[in-house]
Amino acid sequence: MIGLDTGFFLELLNGNTEAIILWESCIDDRVDFAVSALSLFEVERLGLKGKLKNFEAVLDAINDVTFVVWLDQEILSKAARLAHGSGIPAVDSLILASLISADCCDIYTTDSHFEAYHNNKVTVRNLRKA
Repeated sequence: MIGLDTGFFLELLNGNTEAIILWESCIDDRVDFAVSALSLFEVERLGLKGKLKNFEAVLDAINDVTFVVWLDQEILSKAARLAHGSGIPAVDSLILASLISADCCDIYTTDSHFEAYHNNKVTVRNLRKA
């Protein structure tokens, strides 16, 4: 399973080649994606602010082709520990904990805070550094 942070969708819409190729692999059923429910919130918020056009279509696509990870007590606890131990901001730690709980081995983001997480089972890939 591959995890996608909110920034992935911004890069996808901005024409980032790596993001496009990755998204197409999901559409072709070659890869399974997980997205935190908090990314749904962030996408809609960015759309309402006018920073993301066609956000409704993005939300539909996320719901149609990815596994959305909803927050539960285990994820909340893991996020609190991530935030405390690494200094990752609260929302980022909640998203990261969601993706880790979905057994994501690769997580695509544009957020440098995610790089503070180190685990030999999970690779954080920053699309802005690609």
